[in-house]
Amino acid sequence: MDVNVLLETPDRYGAYPRLEDAQIQALAAEGQRHRTQTAEVLIREGEENYDFFVVLAGKVANVDGFGGDERVISVHGPKRFLGELSLITGQAAFFTSQVREPGEVLRVPVDRLKAVVARDSTLGDLILKAYLSRRSLLIGRGAGLRIIGSCFSPDSRRLREFAARNRIPYQWVDLEKDQDAETLLRELHVRPEQTPVVICPAGQVLRNPSNAELAEAVGLPAPRPGVTVCDLAIVGAGPAGLAAAVYGASEGLVTVALDEFATGGQAGRSSRIENYPGFPAGISGGELAERAVVQAEKFGATFTVPARACGLQERGGNYVIKLDNGGEVTARTVLIATGARYRKLDVPRFEEFEATSVYYAATLSEALFCRDDPVAVVGAGNSAGQAALFLSKYTRVVHLLARCKDLGETMSRYLVDRIETTPGVETHLRTEVRELLGGDTLERLVVEDEHTGQRREIPARALFVFIGAQPCTDWLTGQVTTDDDGFILTGPDSDEPGPQRRPLLQTNLPGVFAAGDVRRGSIKRVTSAVGEGATAVQLVWKYLQSTGRVADDAAATLG
Repeated sequence: MDVNVLLETPDRYGAYPRLEDAQIQALAAEGQRHRTQTAEVLIREGEENYDFFVVLAGKVANVDGFGGDERVISVHGPKRFLGELSLITGQAAFFTSQVREPGEVLRVPVDRLKAVVARDSTLGDLILKAYLSRRSLLIGRGAGLRIIGSCFSPDSRRLREFAARNRIPYQWVDLEKDQDAETLLRELHVRPEQTPVVICPAGQVLRNPSNAELAEAVGLPAPRPGVTVCDLAIVGAGPAGLAAAVYGASEGLVTVALDEFATGGQAGRSSRIENYPGFPAGISGGELAERAVVQAEKFGATFTVPARACGLQERGGNYVIKLDNGGEVTARTVLIATGARYRKLDVPRFEEFEATSVYYAATLSEALFCRDDPVAVVGAGNSAGQAALFLSKYTRVVHLLARCKDLGETMSRYLVDRIETTPGVETHLRTEVRELLGGDTLERLVVEDEHTGQRREIPARALFVFIGAQPCTDWLTGQVTTDDDGFILTGPDSDEPGPQRRPLLQTNLPGVFAAGDVRRGSIKRVTSAVGEGATAVQLVWKYLQSTGRVADDAAATLG
């Protein structure tokens, strides 16, 4: 075999399917054929709003780091198509597509592509599934952005978490471990106090950017102040908020969803959800959120990330959501789906190690950061169990610490069974963390057996905490009735004395609803949160209809 022959990348994950002749013909009616030359660039790294390409003849390579330290990601020949999820979401391209063997391509503008897939759902599903798979492969390969900083820096961790939660492909360059990193920073004229640094696909160098600045650089939808009144504003894009966005937009409501950090909420931090209907092999929380966002946007929903809500007030018969950047969102109705945050351990030096060694999520990003090191997971719920099983694939040992005497009391049976048969997971029941030990980073834990009172040390270079949650309702400043713990009261719980009873998900404010973990009495499961989000849309419609405020297009759809 000729060693110089350029081989196509095998399609092992459904990421690189071939189109059928009929599908190519349908696309050809909306595009143009183009003869290609060797080394011609079809899609350039950092380019936004690029076109959809089908390879008709020749071969095209997708390259990370084009023009510098290049890595070939994949190679494609006839009947394969180029691009990845950024083409649909409007983000910048995370790699360059370059012709390696001359031939011919079919070039289709994105708006014309959408017209084709609207008529052919089979083709649309094929492209979407391939693009979702390609995004996962890019994340696993460390393509895309380069984040350069110290593993001891809280800002480095903040940027890495933001990229990981928003499923933005990136490569982490650790100043403490990479000998070439200092040289690179000198070449970029970056001073130590300006780190961490982000090198974007288009070549921009961001010095310790805010989350909003990074989002803008990669094309994430940013919050924009405006005076337009939407039908439904959703605060929080976890499972409940995402479901509401899908159902609200699909039924004709002008729908805007906001989230402070990333879509997916607490579920988006899960490495694998195995009890969600329709996914027998399981799916990561990030992938589930990504699919829901694409689905909602297809129906016309608008997402703004990051967008932190800091106030709610009534104005002129509408509700105004104030954002921390000074902007406002005005809506006829509001769904509060801000969820809850995991609680922190009350032990000495916790805040000291929190910036470098404590995590509240267990995804690929965290797993790679503590690869081959011993770690500890604190908690006895499903999130803790899923985290322990996932981390066991990457670390030397996972210590699962739980206060209960039986995991079956708080954890799903299928997780308990798997934990008991996984060699890399050591379970410590009736055990609490008492001290954190180490220098600049965590090295060991002091734990106590609650039954005997005996204390001992266990090695742990990272600590994953899943010990219950507190609701994200501090931004409401008393506008909505809550219980003593801050969870929102809805339905009969929020009723004042009188003949009328409020619908299940309605708060004390007419037209303001709550769904998911932020609501008192909710079932803390992804599926139930999705159900509440969908139900909230029906209640929103009934409220708008009763007040005569349904938009004309929504009324036509919903009526």
